[in-house]
Amino acid sequence: MSALMSRLRLLSTVFLVFFICWSSQGQDTLRVNLLQADSIFLSSSYQLLAASMNVEAERAQIIQARIYPNPVFTADLNAYDPQNQKAFHVGNTGQKAFQLEQLIILGGKRKAQIDLARTNAAIAELELQDLTQHLKFRLHSSLFALGQQVSVLRKYDRQLALLDSLLTAYRIQADKGNIPLSELVRLKGAYLKLNNDRAELNKEYFATQVVLQQLLQTSSVVKFRFSEGDIERYIRILSPDELIATARSNRPDLLIAVQNSTLAEQYLRLQKRTAVPDVEVFGNYDQRSGAFTDQVNVGFSIPLPLWDRNQGNIRSAKFRLQESDYLKEALLNEVNSEIRNGYALYAQTVSEYRKANEMYDSDFEFTVNGMTENFKKRNVSILEFIDFFEAYNEVLTELARIKTQLVTSAEELNLLVGKDIYR
Repeated sequence: MSALMSRLRLLSTVFLVFFICWSSQGQDTLRVNLLQADSIFLSSSYQLLAASMNVEAERAQIIQARIYPNPVFTADLNAYDPQNQKAFHVGNTGQKAFQLEQLIILGGKRKAQIDLARTNAAIAELELQDLTQHLKFRLHSSLFALGQQVSVLRKYDRQLALLDSLLTAYRIQADKGNIPLSELVRLKGAYLKLNNDRAELNKEYFATQVVLQQLLQTSSVVKFRFSEGDIERYIRILSPDELIATARSNRPDLLIAVQNSTLAEQYLRLQKRTAVPDVEVFGNYDQRSGAFTDQVNVGFSIPLPLWDRNQGNIRSAKFRLQESDYLKEALLNEVNSEIRNGYALYAQTVSEYRKANEMYDSDFEFTVNGMTENFKKRNVSILEFIDFFEAYNEVLTELARIKTQLVTSAEELNLLVGKDIYR
């Protein structure tokens, strides 16, 4: 047991020294507050850059939809004249013909295609906005989680240092026979438990670092600078109905659903207009093969809508429109439920946070110091000290959970509403 304790203390000390040295190097540490993190994220996220390229690609389709079809030029040249035994006989006594054709789009199909391209571009912009909000939710939640993890880890380190000094003193006294060996064992057990809790929290800390480094596109250790006031700014009491009303006009996926309905209407309009046949006009010159020499002709061609009047596509588009309306209503119901339940969790967390702040004050830390001093003076038994010590650690963990949950639930409401209501 003694050898194990020595190895654990050595490993803890080595890790702490490594962590401090690593963190102290400016080039390996990225210290940010919330606004700075947002700025770095928005300017360096490859996911956002990729989504913005999709927006530009959809906008380019508007340009393409505006462009009229190109005319078609046809040249018919004689390859071999068997009567005169000449190849490529295209001169004054030969044969050549030219034709120029132009498709005339009728029925408003071109305008309908432009409207479709504009709606697709608007949807791409909303998808970029939706992606940005989801990633910012992940960024902010991870930053505040990191802040709480670091705070608790520091307190764990101080407590482990305290227990280490107590263990050293108790081992000397136990060797002298002044205290029972069982008290030393209990103290070692408390040390091992706390060290294990710290290891688990440390694992969460590094997992959070991975998330933040990916979001901020950095290989440096992220340090989050925040205060208790930053957490309290997330406290704002609103009604779920207010949040739902805000979501209807701001939440990207709801706006996308509306745009999808518009897109379905425009597609139906296009299919109806596609039933109107287009006209192809042409003009041609024929040197010798027509009714007259150097004959010039003009004409047009138009499909006759006798059987195919685009009935199937029009019917399909009508069903697609109804489908989009149903999906929009389903999403509205889902949003209402998400916001009401999300707000219930948020309100409960605010209540927990306020209650915890009332209970955890300067007197709490004063009591901890007093208990430690009394234990050193043997005024408190080992059982009382360890019970208090473990209860104190549970309080630290719970406080960190409540603060993290407050920020996460508020940021989730921001995400559900589609707007930074809380912050």
